[in-house]
Amino acid sequence: MLMSTRVEFAPVEGAAALFAPAFCEYLTRLHDRLDGAARDLRKRRLAMLERALKQHTPPAHPPVSEANSGPWRVPPVPDDLKKPGIEISGPCSITSMFINALNPGPEGERAAGDLDDDEDSGGHRLIDTVRSAHNRLAAVNRELMFVDSQRNRTYAIADGELPFFMHRERGLHLDEPDVTVDGTPVNAALLGTALTLFYAGRAQAGRGQGIYFYLPKLEVAAEARWYRDLFDLSRQHLPFLDSATIRAIVLVESLPCVYEMEEMLYELGPYAAGLNAARWDLKASIFEFVIADAAQVWPDRFGVDIKTTPFLANIFRRLVAISLKRGAVPIGGMATALPNPDPEVNRAAAEAIRADKQWEAEQGFIRGWVAHIFHMKTAGDPFKALIGSGWKPTAQMANPDNYPVVIKVPEGPITVDGTRRNARMLIEYVEGWLAGRGAKGIDSLEGKPGIHPALMEDLATGRMSVAQIAQRILHHARDTKSGAVHDFALVKQLLRDELADILARRQGAETHERYRQATRIAMRWIKNYTELSFRSLGAYTRVELERIAAEPDAF
Repeated sequence: MLMSTRVEFAPVEGAAALFAPAFCEYLTRLHDRLDGAARDLRKRRLAMLERALKQHTPPAHPPVSEANSGPWRVPPVPDDLKKPGIEISGPCSITSMFINALNPGPEGERAAGDLDDDEDSGGHRLIDTVRSAHNRLAAVNRELMFVDSQRNRTYAIADGELPFFMHRERGLHLDEPDVTVDGTPVNAALLGTALTLFYAGRAQAGRGQGIYFYLPKLEVAAEARWYRDLFDLSRQHLPFLDSATIRAIVLVESLPCVYEMEEMLYELGPYAAGLNAARWDLKASIFEFVIADAAQVWPDRFGVDIKTTPFLANIFRRLVAISLKRGAVPIGGMATALPNPDPEVNRAAAEAIRADKQWEAEQGFIRGWVAHIFHMKTAGDPFKALIGSGWKPTAQMANPDNYPVVIKVPEGPITVDGTRRNARMLIEYVEGWLAGRGAKGIDSLEGKPGIHPALMEDLATGRMSVAQIAQRILHHARDTKSGAVHDFALVKQLLRDELADILARRQGAETHERYRQATRIAMRWIKNYTELSFRSLGAYTRVELERIAAEPDAF
């Protein structure tokens, strides 16, 4: 049987052009070699999580080995990836946003790098993955354009040198149900990476560009090894990759990964390039690992800042130390504030971003992320200025032993208002998901007094909001001041109140119905978490979400 005849895919727009026989043969070979290993790794993840939840046995450092005690270093990092400044992040499947990210910001500067995302800010449908593949190829070839007929606006790539591309595909914990080999859904990470290597990667190799990836949601070093095998197999099957530079940066966004950062780089071998401090997902992962422990109930997450929470700050200082020790690049977190018509809101947002990125630069990070070109220069300047001044990290900063991993409950109050903000954010985010957006500008304090810019939220903040609400319900957490007890009834009332307020501020019957559906889905998502089922929103098909939205309330 021909390899290509074993592949079936949903007939979404643009898919047929990608799933040509040559690509299907490549995809099938990867699937045959790597699908079983990915499923075994998922079982290992589940076993580790169950130990934490049922036995309160958290993840820990692996035994002493060559990976964490030997003198090795990663291969020399390409000059692209050593640039100080900022990377701009956004969904690759939304063409207008992708083009804007590649173009200069208001001050006339481009970002150093572009994080073209099909993961936390992606829509997690096959159409999104297909659009991302087409858009990446067109962007590399400088042919990408988009005509918005509703706004009578044309988007095109401006002249000048483009940022380097950082491709982020979905994680290996997800399948793509609309693409199968012999009737079995293809691993989503395998599909996305294969599409990028086969199409945009070919174009990048032809232009002498490095092909760079962010690897999301990794938990143990064996998963990094899985990606190394994927890259090795791709080199064997695709001759144009023989001399291409393929490098990867690990997103440190799970609690187990915190303990295995060195081992991750070691297992990536020739493909290792760096580590990224993924703040939001890391908090969400910590919630999931400690959610069953009544002694680990967190305060309002909005007050838990990396800079002022010592154990979180030390995790990221440890990330920098490991990067310095092993010759890798450390990349900081996301600045998510969006532009606002009120200049005072923009000023306050800029001050917060500048302080945050200055802190990251002083810890040894060389770049961070930003969600919008409006704040790109503000976010990038602290890195450029400090590194350009000749400042160097100290020897102490390069010693991971100075920054032990100790997970603690942060200081701060537990409030019903904090739960209410989580509830509003969740309704807004799921509404965006139902509309096909994995990233959405959300002001969780909308209508409240004070200065609070909307933030570009993605799946990570959805996870955090769900996990914190569920944790408070599970342990009947009390409001620090009022003593109000969290339970399903309280949270349901908060969701209803926030839904009513949102509907009063929005127009359109279709929009209103989508928000109502989002609220019912949010309830099911929270209920699942109280039952210790942490299934990703990206793992639900649209049919499943429609069914949940039509069912009675989960509470």
